[in-house]
Amino acid sequence: MSIRLLIADDHHVVRRGLIFFLKTQEDIEIVGEAKNGLEAVTLVKELQPDVVLMDLIMPVMDGIQATREIKQCLPKTEIMMLTSFSDQDHVIPAIEAGAAGYQLKDIEPDELVLSIRRLIKGENTLHPKATSHLLTRINKSDPFPHEVHKLTRREKDVLIELTKGKSNKEIAGALYITEKTVKTHISNIFTKLEVADRTQAALYAVKHQLFGR
Repeated sequence: MSIRLLIADDHHVVRRGLIFFLKTQEDIEIVGEAKNGLEAVTLVKELQPDVVLMDLIMPVMDGIQATREIKQCLPKTEIMMLTSFSDQDHVIPAIEAGAAGYQLKDIEPDELVLSIRRLIKGENTLHPKATSHLLTRINKSDPFPHEVHKLTRREKDVLIELTKGKSNKEIAGALYITEKTVKTHISNIFTKLEVADRTQAALYAVKHQLFGR
């Protein structure tokens, strides 16, 4: 089954370049393109793509607000930010808005395709710089949340490894458990912390200072 994808970017040349390459992939179908965030929201409601490649800075409505509105009406549509900005002032708000992926525009085409496929599978699709910001941002004003006490010691271990950007296979190797067990723990983590995906779980872990606990 093809991955139905919509591209939102205010630069025509960028959209053309992405379409030129992505349309060669047998498992990716380009269903639409938008030149600003408002147009992206409208098209997503109409076309209901699986994935949106979302630019961050656009006229009329930026990528963060567009992501927020899309996730409110179509939570199953995955958003991957594709931008030139790697600082935490852009990364964190994008993830908090609901973006499950964050990549920079200098990404190699093959790596972009791999990231899209991983996004659909629910795997980590954060650029290393984005992951670094998650790992270093500790919000000391946040209280230690009650929800964390629902996690078992092993679930906390899995959550910490997940936040480092590791795949299920890598987590399994690090903790000496099976991939099936990792998947079970991750499902439990999502339920207990009331988060939708790995990116939201990683952000939760950093905000609430779970490292070293």
